[in-house]
Amino acid sequence: MARGKLRIYLGAAPGVGKTYAMLSEAHRRIERGTDCVVAFVEHHHRPRTEVMLHGLEQVPRKEFDYRGGTFSEMDVDAVLRRAPKVALVDELAHTNVPGSRNTKRWQDVEELLAAGIDVISTVNIQHLESLGDVVESITGVRQRETVPDEVVRRADQIELVDMSPEALRRRMAHGNIYKPDKVDAALSNYFRPGNLTALRELALLWVADRVDAYLTEYRSEHRVSTIWGSRERIVVGLTGGPEGRTLIRRAARLAEKGAGGEVLAVYISRSDGLTAASPKELAVQRTLVEDLGGTFHQVVGEDIPAALLDFSRGVNATQIVLGVSRRRSWQYVFGPGVGATVARESGPDLDVHLITHDEAGKGRGLPVARGARLGRSRVIWGWFVGVLGPTLLSWLLTSVFPEVGLANDMLLFLTLTVAAALLGGLLPALASAVVGSLLLNWFFTPPVHTLTIADPKNIVAIAIFVGVAVSVASVVDLAARRTHQAARLRAESEILSFLAGNVLRGETTLEALLERVRETFGMESVALLERIGEKDPWTCAGSVGPRPAGIPEDADVDVPVGDHLALSLRGRVLPAADRRVLAAFAAQAAVVLDRQRLQREADRAAELAEGNRMRTALLAAVSHDLRTPLAGIKAAVSSLRSDDVEWSEEDQAELLEAIEEGADRLDHLVGNLLDMSRLQTGTVIPIIRETDLDEVVPMALGGVPEDSVDLDIPETLPMVHVDRGLLERAVANVVENAVKYSPPGDKVLVSASAIADRVELRVVDRGPGVPDDAKDRIFEPFQRYGDAPRGAGVGLGLAVARGFAEAIGGTLSAEDTPGGGLTMVLSVPTAPQRQQEPDLPDLSATATS
Repeated sequence: MARGKLRIYLGAAPGVGKTYAMLSEAHRRIERGTDCVVAFVEHHHRPRTEVMLHGLEQVPRKEFDYRGGTFSEMDVDAVLRRAPKVALVDELAHTNVPGSRNTKRWQDVEELLAAGIDVISTVNIQHLESLGDVVESITGVRQRETVPDEVVRRADQIELVDMSPEALRRRMAHGNIYKPDKVDAALSNYFRPGNLTALRELALLWVADRVDAYLTEYRSEHRVSTIWGSRERIVVGLTGGPEGRTLIRRAARLAEKGAGGEVLAVYISRSDGLTAASPKELAVQRTLVEDLGGTFHQVVGEDIPAALLDFSRGVNATQIVLGVSRRRSWQYVFGPGVGATVARESGPDLDVHLITHDEAGKGRGLPVARGARLGRSRVIWGWFVGVLGPTLLSWLLTSVFPEVGLANDMLLFLTLTVAAALLGGLLPALASAVVGSLLLNWFFTPPVHTLTIADPKNIVAIAIFVGVAVSVASVVDLAARRTHQAARLRAESEILSFLAGNVLRGETTLEALLERVRETFGMESVALLERIGEKDPWTCAGSVGPRPAGIPEDADVDVPVGDHLALSLRGRVLPAADRRVLAAFAAQAAVVLDRQRLQREADRAAELAEGNRMRTALLAAVSHDLRTPLAGIKAAVSSLRSDDVEWSEEDQAELLEAIEEGADRLDHLVGNLLDMSRLQTGTVIPIIRETDLDEVVPMALGGVPEDSVDLDIPETLPMVHVDRGLLERAVANVVENAVKYSPPGDKVLVSASAIADRVELRVVDRGPGVPDDAKDRIFEPFQRYGDAPRGAGVGLGLAVARGFAEAIGGTLSAEDTPGGGLTMVLSVPTAPQRQQEPDLPDLSATATS
């Protein structure tokens, strides 16, 4: 019997419509005459899903009694007896009730497939076994019901049921997924936009990998060796020039046109460190390509076209984006250029795009280097032309063209000498002059085949020949050295300009500057050492790289900066010419170190200024806001002591109540003022220990009316690692603020949930809410939003709450309440987990469709 086929609808989260899509497919198959039954489908009381079950044959379920409850599962035997063509089995990752035929539902499905029954099923991405840790890190929820990835990968068809996070949250808010009483909790916890976006990305990437696997399998079976452009991978060749930004943006646009396009920017540097690129410009281009979703790579290669093609083929690229050459027209006599060479040698599998830009045809700057300018290959060719060239020329002139004449012979030999000078510099040219003069004397100056010269005119001619050859070689070598010096000075000027700009802008940190030094000079490590006095030990003010020098004597290069600072480099000994630029770096490092210390002093001064501002505000609060409750207490006491009026018992009770309320308000205001003062002076020392949240939160509600808060603190929450007293004060201030702004008759919801290694306490009100631009401002001291009455407080409650939350390692932030209002989210760390006993299977009905 042939094995049945498995089709799976894969979703990113509950509620995206997997079950609905499965039932729609069942109706289509029934209309085509296919024998299709419902083996197990859970509609979770969703009206639209429940309606889709109408008209479909359902195999009766099998019931089990377990721990005092009755649970229903798929009756595998009944389905096998019914033997339909297609069976619908929902929730592939479900764990069956103990006593069932199999432990997992996917094992039931395997039996149906083995019996030749086609199965259509559903599963969420978070239930794949390999993604359990990833999903837990995103959502904070550990999925106990999982299915092995291999079971899903073996499916004959996998169809992704996709929905944007915004659309799914709208479905949730409309009550299409959960009951109304569970909507707020779901939207605030598992169904957050960030969680849904991350789960959706997981689903899309998993399906994309599955598609790639299908494609690879097909190409292997059909022996397809050429690259298929099903997924564009675009390589951008960078030179470090300003045109690189244009190329990166153009490549990103090309990638957007293809499904799953990927951009890889590559810069090829020479192995000897020679580079024409500005490190600052390369850093800008690296940031740009990463912001556009691509990756930046730097490889080493002497032959740039070959290295670029090797890299492109190594990453299985489909396109290469290059800029039109910046060389001037006359420079093409030295070769066709990188773009033309890459296009010629790319082959049929790689498309090469040459992009025009503003720098095209303006010429290339000379490379910045610390070594020879000509390069090894040019020197080798120079020696070849200077030594072997005259020998080959002698053979040609004696065997093929014997009647050219001595004058023309000298000109030809002089041409070879000039060519050797142009290629290899002074030494190959001198060798060419010596070899050429000897060959001229031996073969072409009478008497031939001897070193004797009969005619004095020939002696003069050969002497002139040697002089001209040496002069040309000297001029060419001098030009090469001047070019090297000019390029070096240009590089130094760029570096000094960069340093001067950083001095003016104050941008570079000490670590970034030391890293720039290490990259510029190719060193292993760089350290800035300092000491207080000449006899004091050296200390490290900052370093980058492994094994930095502890004292200047241990470094390969040491540049002193005054009497108390030294820049020490390890890796290799630098030539003296490099120390001038290195001295500028050292001076800049000293400036940056001083700037950082001045910045710390300025920060301390700002703290003192903030303290002065706080004290001024405290005085203003004492002189204004505290006078209201004091005035009320004073008036009530004066009335009670008055002999002119005889107060009834009801009046006396009312006045005493006013005194008590004023005293409570005064105590609350003074408490907040003292708390803020403690926070500002840094005298809050939390005592962190394990605490149950359900023991702290009820104690914090003592300052609000009993019927103003709904409390939802699950007993299964993990212990939190906090200072109990500070947490209680923070919760009390947040709840009191929420009750203050809630409409009359509406209750404030205080709920808690575990998210990864944190516990979040959410205080939800239905008040007027706060605009996005004011959500951070409401946590500043002495801030009262909206039309809060003047006597309602001094605006310290939320500031104190955030201060206490941060003191215990937590955070306090504000979010919009779905449907209107403000939600305060207090997040605190959980206590370190201890060894727990294995959990029993979760047999409750879960929403996985």
